[in-house]
Amino acid sequence: MRIVIVGGTGFLGYYSTLEALKRGHEVSSVSIPDIELGDWFPEKVNVTFGDIFEMSFQNLVNHFKGYDGIVYAVGPDDRVTPKAPAYKFFHDRLVVGCTKVIEAAREAGIQRCTVLNSYFAYFDRLWPSMKLAERHSYIKCRVEQATSAIKAGGETMAVMILELPYIFGVMPERIPLWKDVLFDRVRGMKIVFFPRGGTNMIAVENVAEAIIGALERGQHGVRYPIGDVNMSYKEMLRIVLDAMGLKKRLILTLPTNLATIIGKWMKRREEKRGLESGLDRSYVFSDILSQNLYFNPTPSVEALGYKQGGIREAIETTVKFLYPEPSIVS
Repeated sequence: MRIVIVGGTGFLGYYSTLEALKRGHEVSSVSIPDIELGDWFPEKVNVTFGDIFEMSFQNLVNHFKGYDGIVYAVGPDDRVTPKAPAYKFFHDRLVVGCTKVIEAAREAGIQRCTVLNSYFAYFDRLWPSMKLAERHSYIKCRVEQATSAIKAGGETMAVMILELPYIFGVMPERIPLWKDVLFDRVRGMKIVFFPRGGTNMIAVENVAEAIIGALERGQHGVRYPIGDVNMSYKEMLRIVLDAMGLKKRLILTLPTNLATIIGKWMKRREEKRGLESGLDRSYVFSDILSQNLYFNPTPSVEALGYKQGGIREAIETTVKFLYPEPSIVS
C-alpha cells in the first residue's frame, strides 16, 4: 500500500511511519518544518513540507494522487490552551481542517483513511448524562471531527476513527508534552496532590500498530477505542516520581470539591490572559480527573491486531528522557 501520513514527522506520525515501513508499505509525509530531520528519520520517506491548514483544496488533491491510504495525525490535543474562544480554535483544526484533507484525499482516489481522535469521545457516548461534549469544547470538537470525517469518506473511502488515551514514549527532536502539563508540576511539589481518578494508557509503539492496522483491516465508520492498561493516577504518578528519583515523595488524593475550587481559580486566571482551555476548568476535575476513564480494549486489539504491554517502561523512558539526572531532593 502507498500511504501518505499527514503529520508524519510528529510524535504519532513518526511511529506510524516506522510501523508502516516495517510492514512493507511505501510511505510519504506532509508535515510542517518545525524540527530538523536527521539520520534518525528514514531516508526512504518522501517528506513534503507544508501546512495543511493553509494549503488549498486543489493543492491537496494533486499531492494525494497515487496513494492508497492516508493517516490524519495532526491537530492539537487537550493539553494545548489556546486564546479564547477555545471552540473556534479546536473546531478549525480538528473539524474543518480534517474534513478538507479527507475530502481532498477522496477526490484524489485514496480509498482508506485513519483519523486520530480522542477517547473523550468514547466516554461522551458511554456517559450521556454527564454531557461532556456540552461542557467541554475540545470534546465537542472531537465528536464533531469523527462525524464529519466519516461523512467526508462518502461512498468510496473507508474512514476509521481511533480514539486514543494517554500515550507515553519519546522521539528525537521533540519534547514530550507531558513535561509542562504534568511532570514539571509534580516534580516541583513537596507533597503531590492529585485527583482520585484514573485512565487507560498505552505505549506509542502499540498505538502505531493500531494506526496501520486500521488502514489495513479497519471497517468504515467504526470508532475504535485504542488502549492497553487501566491505571489510577496515583499509580501512574508513583512510576513517574520513582523514575525521577523521588521514591519518598508522598502522593495524596485531592478531594474533588477542593479540586473544583482550584479549577475555577485556574479558569479566572486564564481568562485574564485571554486564554481558554478546551476542557472547562470549572468541570474538568469532577468530569474527568476524578473519574475512572477505564475501558476494555480487547475488541479493538482483536479487530486491528495491535500488541499490548510495556506501559511502565514507556512511562519511565519518557521521564528519563526529560530528566536524565535523578532529582537530588527526595
